[in-house]
Amino acid sequence: MSKKTRILPKHVALIPDGNRRWSRNHRLALLQGYNLGIKKFVDFSEWLRQFGVDTLSVWALSTENVINRNAAELKVLYDLYVKAANDPEIIARLIKNRARIRIIGNLSLLPEGVRKALKSLEARTRNYRDYTINMLVAYGGRDDITYALRRIAATKAHSPSRISEKLVSENLRSSSVPNVDMVIRTSGEERISGLLPWQAGYSELYFARKYWPDFQKKDLKRALDTFSKRRRRFGK
Repeated sequence: MSKKTRILPKHVALIPDGNRRWSRNHRLALLQGYNLGIKKFVDFSEWLRQFGVDTLSVWALSTENVINRNAAELKVLYDLYVKAANDPEIIARLIKNRARIRIIGNLSLLPEGVRKALKSLEARTRNYRDYTINMLVAYGGRDDITYALRRIAATKAHSPSRISEKLVSENLRSSSVPNVDMVIRTSGEERISGLLPWQAGYSELYFARKYWPDFQKKDLKRALDTFSKRRRRFGK
């Protein structure tokens, strides 16, 4: 009797939560926690690729983070994003994996230097097609849908009866992001907090108790094993 084929998600979305709490628990500066979190994400992206997943979306910074977090903490994050976007080792690993970076969000909320660094990274990887990493920066699910509705309304070319799911989808900030098969969130929090609401409606959800810096390849394998055992019905 043949072994049952293992089913894997094509698109995984990640909420890498728990950097601040990990830093406090280890009595380390916030910078160290976030820096380790970025390094862990690069590892995670490679693990996911090794398992056969071809699209990863990561929620790096929400619109709520930009609005509600203090300036000092945001500066730590912004400086790390600029550093990571220009890091030769990170760039080399992306190129080795033929990974294309897409930056998605309300980038007008970011300082100009951060925008330029992220868009530069996006440009340097634009010709790769083997693996796509969507970085959600200054992204919010409600903002995404509101943005789409405003764009549609601004054209004045669509009567209410002609507004379709396809039209809304085409006008999202995240219009290039495909449907999400699986959402992974770390730190024990069991919510998706507005992550890609249009694409994640039928996602399988997996909540890991570990803080993000402690998440390991074996934890990802456990999550993917869980996904392979679920039966996806899509309303049927």
